[in-house]
Amino acid sequence: MGRFWSAYAVSALGSGVGAGALPLVAIMVVHASDWQVSLLAVLGGLAGAVVVVPLGPWIEFHRKRPVMIGADLLRFTALASVPVTAWFGRLSFPLLCAVAVLLTAATIVSNAASNPYLKALTPASARARVNSRLETTTWTASTLGPPVGGLLVSATSPITSMTVDAISYLLAACGWLRIRRPEPPPPQPGTTRRWWADMIGGWQHIGAHPVLRRLFANAMVFGGCIMASTPLIAVYLLRDLHFTALQYGLALGVPCAAGALGSLLAPAIVRRAGLAATLLISGAARCLWMSPILLAPPTTSGLVLIVAADSALLLCAGVFNPAFATYRMTATADTHLARVVGAWAVTGKVVQPACIAAAGLLAATAGIRTAIAVLSVALLVSAALLPWTALRHHTDNGPTDKAETSCMNKH
Repeated sequence: MGRFWSAYAVSALGSGVGAGALPLVAIMVVHASDWQVSLLAVLGGLAGAVVVVPLGPWIEFHRKRPVMIGADLLRFTALASVPVTAWFGRLSFPLLCAVAVLLTAATIVSNAASNPYLKALTPASARARVNSRLETTTWTASTLGPPVGGLLVSATSPITSMTVDAISYLLAACGWLRIRRPEPPPPQPGTTRRWWADMIGGWQHIGAHPVLRRLFANAMVFGGCIMASTPLIAVYLLRDLHFTALQYGLALGVPCAAGALGSLLAPAIVRRAGLAATLLISGAARCLWMSPILLAPPTTSGLVLIVAADSALLLCAGVFNPAFATYRMTATADTHLARVVGAWAVTGKVVQPACIAAAGLLAATAGIRTAIAVLSVALLVSAALLPWTALRHHTDNGPTDKAETSCMNKH
């Protein structure tokens, strides 16, 4: 597992350094207009997700490590094309759009392949610990990477941070190659295959599973609200509360440490409380902390309140995420895991831009405070979507996966 983690860590750190670099290149180098920058974000998410949908069955029924290596090499090539074309004076906005689409598609493909691969490498008893370690790595990279990327942008240009991100994917691909443990044979498709049924198999599996179905609904509402709130809260803090850019940076960055702490605590909490209780309690708790932002005055105490609320949210999310990853990995049959992960990511890429657009429209018509308040209520509603009875019923009456039974009943 050490080589898997090191490859993952290099990739995560590179992504942290390169976070936000693509729109910065569009603005600072290509001189794109406001609508072009928005188009870049929307097109990258939606088109990339659409590109991935037909690939789900192919990923499912092929060995996963070559897919992961290919996805990282594709991300390296896409990102490396930016500094290369800029060097020759041929960098353009259409190229940036193509890069955004390829990055989204390759990221979803990589995640869809890496989850089954990790499941094959990890015994059921160690999955919570391994997922916690990966989640901690993600939070750490998200905390350390953007400041480093910001320094690179300030000292040179956003193309430099994109170059670092590209190199990280190349190193990650080399890291996957260094894993010596043989990959088990992939699941085999049924004798009668239908292209459409295979393609939507991930969504069908989620819909038929009583726990995954409700976790899926909760995840879409929660993720949509969080993504929609991010630009609104930025405007609210900077314009309405008149916080400085430094204060906003603190409100954005400090809570990430709480996310890392939560992911570190997750294995111990799962051992003591059980996986089901951890999922439900931390999943509901992470939905409580947006509304306190509206109570913050434009003072130092208000900044402290905002940081505390965001820290509480990310602490709970840090506990929930590895517990959720462990449950989904264990509860999903090997014949559907890649497609389930892909369906989860594709749906998020569609739902989140829609939520951002709807929240922006609401803010424009009713005001930012009203929009944030509505999102806060929606978050509370998302807690009700968690599988409060389905998870316990599914556990008590015997899930289909023996590994899940062992993992869930151990505690």
